[in-house]
Amino acid sequence: MEWSKLISAKRFGLEEFHEERHENRTEFQRDFDRLIFSPPFRRLQNKTQVFPLPGSVFVHNRLTHSIEVSCVGRSLGNDVAKGILDREPALQSTNLPEIGAIVSAGCLAHDLGNPPFGHFGEKAFSTFFSEGKGLVLKSQLREDQWNDLTHFEGNANTFRLLTHQFEGRRKGGFVLTYSTLASIVKYPFSSNFANKKGKFGFFTSERSSYELIAEALGIKKLGDQIYARHPLVFLVEAADDICYEIMDIEDSFKLKILSLEETKELLLSYFTEERKAKLEKMLKMVSDENEQIAYLRSNVIGLLTNECTQTFLDNEEKILNGEFEGSLISHISEQPANAYKHCCKVAYERIYKSRDVVDIEVAGFRIIGTLIELMTDAVLSPDKAYSQLLINRVSSQYNMKSPELFDRIQAVLDYVSGMTDVFALDLYRKLNGNSLPAV
Repeated sequence: MEWSKLISAKRFGLEEFHEERHENRTEFQRDFDRLIFSPPFRRLQNKTQVFPLPGSVFVHNRLTHSIEVSCVGRSLGNDVAKGILDREPALQSTNLPEIGAIVSAGCLAHDLGNPPFGHFGEKAFSTFFSEGKGLVLKSQLREDQWNDLTHFEGNANTFRLLTHQFEGRRKGGFVLTYSTLASIVKYPFSSNFANKKGKFGFFTSERSSYELIAEALGIKKLGDQIYARHPLVFLVEAADDICYEIMDIEDSFKLKILSLEETKELLLSYFTEERKAKLEKMLKMVSDENEQIAYLRSNVIGLLTNECTQTFLDNEEKILNGEFEGSLISHISEQPANAYKHCCKVAYERIYKSRDVVDIEVAGFRIIGTLIELMTDAVLSPDKAYSQLLINRVSSQYNMKSPELFDRIQAVLDYVSGMTDVFALDLYRKLNGNSLPAV
């Protein structure tokens, strides 16, 4: 793959109307701004990241997480661009210096397709079809369509959200650049090739859209419906890996799941003894415990950013050849790698299995399952009186009345996955007769 081709300002959905703009913002900065001002991005403020939405203690939601990932992604992109340009100054005349802006925009978008109630929301979508009442639809759908439903994936749903809206509405939508869109597809293959975790990058309905982008950018094809990653995917993924693990540790301290000493020990373990001694000396100058943890967290993020940058530059040739395996953070130097693995282990045992997290997952599973069931029943039997009531309350942007069964089911999933936690809970209560609209 070639950098000169991989970084393109061509916009998806506006290929025939591409024009040069004479303003200070680049096309990739325009991507960033479009995402920031979009309703799906604003809705992230009311979607669970890991912990239930905050009460008296503020922890991360998907909005704050995405903004922080975007900041780290911008640093990664800028540092990688500088390193590549030092080696190949001729690329200065291409769009390569804009890598930081592209990765930053990709990071903003990376969670847009995730459903409410955290990562377990994805499982609720899949199991409705693989284990629940949706099983009856299997004989009515093609195998690839059925794979899409039983392996519902937030990453694929993000790509659908960013590309499908333009087709459905003809005007408006995101209309992002090809490079920004390619940077968020972590698993560039269809659900037919989903691994044991059910990960894949695009639904059947968006396969042709990804293929169009991949061909235009010269993304290497590894097989039928299987592609190498666009190189910038590794940077978006690294920014996410850095932020979610380290910020979850900080949130756990604020929620008193981890003690001050436990949190300090986890964060200091990333550093050499010499560096650790300097950090501990600095901590003695800060009396507030939250500020102490924030200081250590910022140092860890800086360290991991440098490590992932160097890993990318060291493996640039493999990445461009589609031969690099795993994530950047899985190839960093030994001490920070061991510290990161230990943080992951602690997070899994102490954080992700904590009662508050499990409770929100259990509740979310029930809420999402019920909403999908009711709306699916409605689009399967649209002539029923109750079905018409449900369908008519849904915005016309969702194609609930499509003549194609798979399109109607996808419209249901688009609708439910776009909900915030609070909206989903409120609708669930109303449809179950547990609450009535305020008069």
